[in-house]
Amino acid sequence: MRSVGVEEELLLVDASTGEPRALSAAVLAFASRGSSDADVFELELHGSQLEFATHPQTDMGELSREILRWRAEAADHAANAGAAVAALATSPLTVGPFINPGERFDWLKEQFGLTAQEQITCGCHVHVAVESDDEGVAVLDRIRPWLSVLLAMSANSPFWQSNDTRYSSYRSRVWGRWPSAGPVEVFGSAERYHALVDAMVGTGALRDTGMIYFDARLSAAWPTVEIRVADVCLDASTTVLIATLVRALVETAARDWRAGKPVVDPGVGLLRLAAWRAGRSGLDDELINPGTMKPESAESVVQALLAHVREALDDSGDLIAAQDAVAHLFKTGNGARVQRELFERTGSLREMVAECARRTSAGPA
Repeated sequence: MRSVGVEEELLLVDASTGEPRALSAAVLAFASRGSSDADVFELELHGSQLEFATHPQTDMGELSREILRWRAEAADHAANAGAAVAALATSPLTVGPFINPGERFDWLKEQFGLTAQEQITCGCHVHVAVESDDEGVAVLDRIRPWLSVLLAMSANSPFWQSNDTRYSSYRSRVWGRWPSAGPVEVFGSAERYHALVDAMVGTGALRDTGMIYFDARLSAAWPTVEIRVADVCLDASTTVLIATLVRALVETAARDWRAGKPVVDPGVGLLRLAAWRAGRSGLDDELINPGTMKPESAESVVQALLAHVREALDDSGDLIAAQDAVAHLFKTGNGARVQRELFERTGSLREMVAECARRTSAGPA
């Protein structure tokens, strides 16, 4: 059974006004005193962001419990610092930049200007264990067409600077401003992957390999592939569903590689269009089916993903749970739909953020 780890980036907000608060350093100081695993929390580029990382898990129930634990601990530490945490992929309310101090962050601010200043975005990264770089690159080559579906399912950023963007994942549009972000070509081998990474860093436009922001990449620190395409999810159960599907995608791709099945390559141009469509539509309009590269209903495309990874889900014992979670997601909506429904009901972005913060620490009502 492949192990899975999740990194979630959370937004720090004022508990009363919902406005972002640049208090990550203070929150980490409280975490270092009060948590038995303080090293799970990390600073991000902006002071209004906080990241945590789970331990590797093979059981999705254990992964769910750990995500809920770290969300609750993050909320406690934020409260001690005078803030709250919200699993929102962008700030619905107007926010100015506050980039954390440090050599790396200073370099990003100087080199990328407004792009760095506006990267107050929160994603969800899923790590899945692989046996080697060769297997990892074979996986990356084969999962590319399906990543846009994960983006649509996780979409949780409809608002930006107090405006409805008309997108479900506006985070994906902002994140795409980095020069190394987005879909990439088929590599074919680990040697070609590493050669491209070295060449990209060698241009001087990227500081180091940590700035390889592909939608999916080999981890530089762990023997994993890291799928980085998702928004942070408002509901932790959606995070677990994304992680479940990512593991099944990795296992399916690895089996296809071992069986000698060729890579299906729609081309980067079509993958970029599929990603745009997913960020625009979420689950509320058509998506591009990775099998045909034609538009279909979101539910049809998600069912195609389930069918693609069905054998791997069945073998890991996750099939029924994944099917139930997908049905629940379409019934309740992803984060983008929930945010819009909350705003329509309350007429207030502040009240909407406050409710999202409550759900982040305690789960949905």
